[in-house]
Amino acid sequence: MSLFVEQNVWVFLILTVIMGGGAAFMAGRNVAQGWKSPALLFAYMLIFGAGLRFLHYALFHADLVSLQYYISQTAVVMVFAFLGYRTTLANLMTEKYPWLFEKSGPLGWRKKA
Repeated sequence: MSLFVEQNVWVFLILTVIMGGGAAFMAGRNVAQGWKSPALLFAYMLIFGAGLRFLHYALFHADLVSLQYYISQTAVVMVFAFLGYRTTLANLMTEKYPWLFEKSGPLGWRKKA
């Protein structure tokens, strides 16, 4: 069909974007709260993408070993995971070191002048 949607747009939106994206966002927050590397989050999302692909297969009879849909769905959840990671890390940096850093948008921080 298309790059992201295998069978039904609603299945993709509910399972991948809403449920998978929400779980990935929380995983990104958790990795940031532990002050861990974003490379670890990348590895987690590769595994999470495989689990998400299995849910599509088990619940909606999608193709289990479709590399195209695995990559596209994993890319979607990685975006949510890195958004959760960056927002939490920006909050941590400005709360833990208020004399050094100030927020510069929802995803970043900068040194105070």
